[in-house]
Amino acid sequence: MSFFKNETQRFGSFFNRVKIWIAYYAVVTNTNSSVSGTKTAMATSSIAAVTVNTLTNAAAPAINMQPTGATVNEGDSSPALSVAASVSDGGALSYQWYSNAANSTNGGTPILGATSASYAAPTTPVGTTYYYAVVTNTNSSVSGTKTAMATSSIAAVTVNIAPTYAIAPIADQTLAALTQGYAPGTQETKTIDVTNTGTSDLSNLQATVSGTHASDFVITQPSATLMNGATTSSFTVKAKDGLTAGTYTATLTLSATHMTDVTFTVTQTVNLPDALPNPQNLVATGGDREVTLNWNTVTGATYYNIYMATDPSQLSNASVVTVTSATYHVQNLLNGTTYFFTVKAGNSGGLSGESNQAEAAPATVPAAPTNVSAVAGNGEATVTFTAPTDNGGKPITGYEVTASSGKVVVTGVASPIVITGLTNGTSYTFTVKAINGVGKSVPSADSNAIIPQTSTSGSRDPIDTPSVPSTPTIPEKTNTDADILVNGKVENAGTVTRTERNGQTVTTVFVDQKKLEDKFAAEGQNAVVAILVNNKSDVAVGSLNGQMVKNMEDKQAVLEIKTDRATYTIPAQQININAISEQVGKSVALQDIQVQIEISEPAADMVKVIENAAAKGTFTLVAPPLNFTVKGTYGDKTIEVSKFNAYVKRTIAVPDGVDPGKITTGIVVETDGTVRHVPTKIVVIGGKYYAQINSLTNSTYSLVWHPLEFGDVANHWAKQAVGDMGSRMVIDGTGNGMFSPDRDITRAEFAAIMVRGLGLKAENGATPFSDVKSTDWYSSVVNTAYAYQLISGFEDGSFRPMDKITREQAMVVLSKAMAITRLKDDLSVQSADAILRPYGDTAAVSAWALGSVADSVQAGIVSGRSGNELAPKDYITRAEIATIIRGLLQKSGLI
Repeated sequence: MSFFKNETQRFGSFFNRVKIWIAYYAVVTNTNSSVSGTKTAMATSSIAAVTVNTLTNAAAPAINMQPTGATVNEGDSSPALSVAASVSDGGALSYQWYSNAANSTNGGTPILGATSASYAAPTTPVGTTYYYAVVTNTNSSVSGTKTAMATSSIAAVTVNIAPTYAIAPIADQTLAALTQGYAPGTQETKTIDVTNTGTSDLSNLQATVSGTHASDFVITQPSATLMNGATTSSFTVKAKDGLTAGTYTATLTLSATHMTDVTFTVTQTVNLPDALPNPQNLVATGGDREVTLNWNTVTGATYYNIYMATDPSQLSNASVVTVTSATYHVQNLLNGTTYFFTVKAGNSGGLSGESNQAEAAPATVPAAPTNVSAVAGNGEATVTFTAPTDNGGKPITGYEVTASSGKVVVTGVASPIVITGLTNGTSYTFTVKAINGVGKSVPSADSNAIIPQTSTSGSRDPIDTPSVPSTPTIPEKTNTDADILVNGKVENAGTVTRTERNGQTVTTVFVDQKKLEDKFAAEGQNAVVAILVNNKSDVAVGSLNGQMVKNMEDKQAVLEIKTDRATYTIPAQQININAISEQVGKSVALQDIQVQIEISEPAADMVKVIENAAAKGTFTLVAPPLNFTVKGTYGDKTIEVSKFNAYVKRTIAVPDGVDPGKITTGIVVETDGTVRHVPTKIVVIGGKYYAQINSLTNSTYSLVWHPLEFGDVANHWAKQAVGDMGSRMVIDGTGNGMFSPDRDITRAEFAAIMVRGLGLKAENGATPFSDVKSTDWYSSVVNTAYAYQLISGFEDGSFRPMDKITREQAMVVLSKAMAITRLKDDLSVQSADAILRPYGDTAAVSAWALGSVADSVQAGIVSGRSGNELAPKDYITRAEIATIIRGLLQKSGLI
């Protein structure tokens, strides 16, 4: 049998495929030698066709857009390199970026993780690096080679040495002294030279003046552009015409594009005519609960008046003490509070003008940590402790743990701290010291004794006492579509992350810095940025970096975090990113500090504290409590912002089914169960009721129903005010359901009502007055009122808490409270004589109280007692106090 093939090729154009057909058939031959005739015979089979297909390989990618190189400065934003590719056979494209020191696509190094169509090239080190991408098409459905590659063109990224932008430092400037009434144009004009010490030209160079006395100086401007090469420009500064006696100090700031600001101070003294010159060079130095003041002696002065306040705008004409030497120790102050001072020189001819203003914050080392305990491990110990409540007036920056051998000392930033390098089988105890900017505390009490030893399991877990693991934060889901409102306009400028923390669900919105800055450029000053957290979780967090907060602060922007239950509105300036930066460490870039604004449900143990407080305080909770928190974090260091210098607004939704008429106030509940009123009013937004709470602190807040009536004010003229303030927990009765509205009030009672009315957090600790003991019921409210500069004592160091308070004394305190609520800022400038002209007994008002009485009357909080009489020397009654504190809160828009 023989086989044959008949080969025929046919070319098909469809999909460029080629097919080959080969035909096969068989010829069968019979051979028979025994026959007499033809000895062979053949038969041919039918044809069998065999088709052979040609192999198909993956198509090579087509690179439609090539990467473009860039030239940048060291440390600039990373340039984005991108390719765009396509493929004709429906395969899957993948990418790998390469870097090379040579301008070649051969010998490059694959970049770890650079597997997308784009790559952000680093801007270090200095030099030129060549980048290219290899695009691979993978097609598993083809019969031949399943991958094909294409290489992009080369993109060169050149990183130049970063230019420097700087000018020479400028010393503080003191202008020649003037005398009140000086002729216009006779004041000194100081020329300030500006020298470029950087490596690049300066652009947008300008001088600005700031500070309390900024408006009292006139400046010119240096050249807007200052070329490189030690070129110098200059500008001038001088005091304005017509300044009255005093010492004027302002801060001048030189700024330019890319340059760190350079600041210096300028001081102008204006002396009274025929009077002593103003004291010069007042310096304040903080100590433990005291500040030491020093200034230059004034020739001819026989005494000096010292003025003090915790708010520089509140330095008044009433001196706190009179001394005869040019140094003084101001004692019984509160550590951690900043105090401002001025001095006037005096003799028989009268007083000079004010000195320069100086400030200092008293501070000492912290108290020692408590509750120190230790758990043994293998060659180590874990030491836990409770941080001291008294930080000495400066933030605690760390802790030092010392083993009893004295040879092992370990530092850490928080409890717990692990001490390694211990000897197994040796007994140890431990002490802990707290550290702040002043120094180290005394050692704590010794911990329990422990003996490190090798664990039989070979683990490092503590021996005998099992460790309690902290609940981890577990990411669950990330959604890059987060809406941010800037002045009410929706922007997709955030990333949402949902996690779990200590059994609570947490939704965090991370704001995109670039997108936010772009919006600020368009919106300008005073923008409102609202972070929307729509997910119903236990904890809602808005997260920004410190540089974003600083930019918002500079633009006087307001930040809001909104949930379905509450809105937290906080001006960026109140976050005070500079203070956070100082505590974290000035070397840390603001962009590396994470600032988080949080609204959260309290933990179960705190809820129990709140419920117990409600039962004890005989009020009813009408809304679930919420925590409001602001904190800055860098690494393992967290700084909580718990106190503000202006009222910060929180808006809590009134739950469905709750009668808004049965909400008497908002409250703060501290961790120890202490409850205090905070100014609250009910508002309607979008047809829904909300409680608007204003407070100077962060804490846990709720809404309560606490109706209160007193039997002896049912027909009294002050019934409404007394009932309102009683229901808000601002005023108390005198027993047996009575209020005693016409009874005179003591200085201690008045301090308590003012502190409670303003919603101020009680300040505990040593009292600043000789006749106020820490065990007295009014100790904390007197401390608080003093800390906020609402009250001051007498020259002998006493407060006289049981003395009755007069109407003019009360109005002095009221005027200071108006500064805290910012009501004073709304008053027009009028003379006290004009304001008090309608009253016939204005002459009876003490000179030191005249301005405060005018403020109280102008604000509409205080009126005459009978017709046109102020009765400044009469004692003020409990009913009058209830009325004026209510008026203060109403006029300030707080209730």
